Amino acid sequence: MLFNSLAPTVVFQELPNEISLCFSITGCNIGCKGCHSTELWDETFGEELSDDAFSAYLTQYQGLISAVVFFGGEWQQQALINKLKLAQQQGLKTCLYTGLSQVSSQLMAHLDFLKTGKWQAKLGGLDNPNSNQKFINVNTGEQLNYLFRKTGNSHVTS
Repeated sequence: MLFNSLAPTVVFQELPNEISLCFSITGCNIGCKGCHSTELWDETFGEELSDDAFSAYLTQYQGLISAVVFFGGEWQQQALINKLKLAQQQGLKTCLYTGLSQVSSQLMAHLDFLKTGKWQAKLGGLDNPNSNQKFINVNTGEQLNYLFRKTGNSHVTS
């Protein structure tokens, strides 16, 4: 099984107060009802994201980004850990969005931030106080969901 990804995008909301390069990894087998990215369920979708290709993206965006975000990839733990290590070597923060409720300690050791929890429409996303999803600073253990809640016309910041 290849570690496939859609073309990366620069994102501003997935990791508050950071400019992130985001990789959507294909082959997700969680299958959340109401998933907005069902194309990611197909492991053959996208292009292979080798360590060399990933490093080339980091070089291309050097000085422009402060973090990398992975939407999935935990089902290929070693391949994901390899990418996280490369990002950390460049001084970048690391983040994983997963529908699982937890990930392995081996994976956690290479993350700064982790979003957990299957999408459940009735509970909403990180911006909903009733959400089952959690956004965690792995280094401190602090839950940071409040950073995604809007007040007036702007996001709450700390």
